[in-house]
Amino acid sequence: MDTPTPWPADQVERRTVSTLIPYARNARRHRPSQIKEIAASIKEWGWTVPILIDEQNVIIAGHGRVLAAEQLGIRDVPVVVARGWSDKQKRAYRLADNELTLHAQWDKTLLRVELAELRDQGVDLELMGFAAEDAIVGGPDPLGDVPQALQLAPPREYAVVMCADLAEWERLKIALDLQPVRRGGYRKGSPLDDVGTQRVVKAADLLAMIETESKPSRNARRRAV
Repeated sequence: MDTPTPWPADQVERRTVSTLIPYARNARRHRPSQIKEIAASIKEWGWTVPILIDEQNVIIAGHGRVLAAEQLGIRDVPVVVARGWSDKQKRAYRLADNELTLHAQWDKTLLRVELAELRDQGVDLELMGFAAEDAIVGGPDPLGDVPQALQLAPPREYAVVMCADLAEWERLKIALDLQPVRRGGYRKGSPLDDVGTQRVVKAADLLAMIETESKPSRNARRRAV
């Protein structure tokens, strides 16, 4: 029988916060307001997710929690150690740990129901990272007729158009007939999706537009011949 591969989470240890080393090239930034939110959640629920570190005490995942611990004056925290990981594994996981969670989406209806019930039970929604308005359930949706934005979904081939200034962007919006769309994100403080200008265009739609515009020119050349 094969021996199970050990996982970092198999063994939780305690380490002094001052011995944990932030990764110098950590690409994830934490606003002071977010650190306060993390600190508030730790005060409410305690420490629920250990810090992931390597064998040299360099943080792989959990920079925000460490900053919150420092703010709260917590001396030592739970950690799990990624033993035997290569440098590329550690660097890749730092990004994956943050990015993969962003690929999930809320079921807006169920979310509002949950928030409304928790609010009615006296739970502080801001402690959870939400605003009171997020718990609004029912009522007409003023953005109901606005289509959902087309999302980039790898693996795909892309072409990016870069505008030199705002004036060129306005011209491009007219030329490509870019319409208002629901961006699909969940904006804190609003029960509705944010709305912006369409920024992703299907290649088939763009090609059809180009080909339609070029037909009169081709016909004119044929008549001239």
